[in-house]
Amino acid sequence: MTDVASLRTHARQLFDAAVTAADPAVAVNRGFQIAPPPPAAPDGRTIVIAIGKAAPAMLRAALNALHDVGASLAVTHHENAESLPGVDVLRAGHPVPDDAGARAAKRVMALLSDAKEGDRVIALISGGGSALLPAPPGGVSLSDKARLNDLLLSAGLDIVQMNLIRQQVSLLKGGGFLRFAAPARVHAYLLSDVIGDDLRAIASGPTVSPIGTATEAIDLLTTSGLWSMCPASIQTHLEQAAKHPAAPLPDATNTLVGSNRLSLEAMTDKAQALGLEAEIVSDALVGDVGDAAQQVLRAFTSVTAPTALLFGGETTVKLTGTGRGGRNQELALRVARAATDQPQSWVFLSGGTDGRDGPTDAAGGLVDAGTIHRAKASGVDLEALLANNDSYAALAAAGDLLITEATGTNVADVQALLIAP
Repeated sequence: MTDVASLRTHARQLFDAAVTAADPAVAVNRGFQIAPPPPAAPDGRTIVIAIGKAAPAMLRAALNALHDVGASLAVTHHENAESLPGVDVLRAGHPVPDDAGARAAKRVMALLSDAKEGDRVIALISGGGSALLPAPPGGVSLSDKARLNDLLLSAGLDIVQMNLIRQQVSLLKGGGFLRFAAPARVHAYLLSDVIGDDLRAIASGPTVSPIGTATEAIDLLTTSGLWSMCPASIQTHLEQAAKHPAAPLPDATNTLVGSNRLSLEAMTDKAQALGLEAEIVSDALVGDVGDAAQQVLRAFTSVTAPTALLFGGETTVKLTGTGRGGRNQELALRVARAATDQPQSWVFLSGGTDGRDGPTDAAGGLVDAGTIHRAKASGVDLEALLANNDSYAALAAAGDLLITEATGTNVADVQALLIAP
């Protein structure tokens, strides 16, 4: 069956396959097989700390696999309702840091500071950890960090650029986690939400070396026009850090256990099982959402059989308005607007594998050739909504929001363009 309703059903099935492939428990067990954590010393403790949107699920899997865990802690986002018996699961703000995150960061730093030589510290890191653990250096307030985060999110910087800057204004990011844990050695297992899987960028790299230096952060803020808008305390901190570089980091072991590419491969398998031809067009759909929409549109071709063209990545939106939405919703809306007159039957899904796209309850959008007509028929001014970055309202009017609730994992975004002859 190749009618639009069937294509929409298939698109959602492909998205679900991507999320399932990123299951945190599967990822942790995979990582423990690839790189088993060595035992603690005879008189040492095992300390397990999970950070990110997948933290509770990763920690549950680790606790099932490990023995004699002396202390454990998870930090995840407010919407993640998962709990663990006998374990503190702390919840904090994402994507904007909040007071709960600051308190969680202090708990993490206190637990790490208690580690001694002979202890083993196991870190379970997933996407979202950067915002969840704001640990501003002395002289920088949480509100100043929140202001910086708002600037970075609105400027259209990619995730690596944002994390380069964030690392330089944190006690935990960019390897800071290791400094607090020393002299205990850290063994980290990372579920990647970063395209290209640069470990330094996942959750702003708490267990790896920083992406750049304070000097490079200043240069990036300057060239992007943000330096003059940064709080004075952050300017002062970066200038001082540029003059006095930090000492080398302690050694650590870092193992990648899950990624966007693995989810795309699972989508391919599912598409073929559904009788669709399948192709991963790109696993690096990044950059401005308008440019990404054009890349998707170029994938439209004449097909002889129902086909699923797959993408993965993490685009950016430069905010010019005050509306609600996220990069996946805006990408879906832009594709719908440009592809309305395509002759084939088609649907397009763009969704965040964490189930959250921007500060909304939607994971993204699922659109087809009728999306724009349905939105306009409801009485909304589509162009005004787009200009105001209000893709959420536009897709809601069309009935095309992708709603999944929080998934408990995060390996960035996936897209599926399904075309039938």
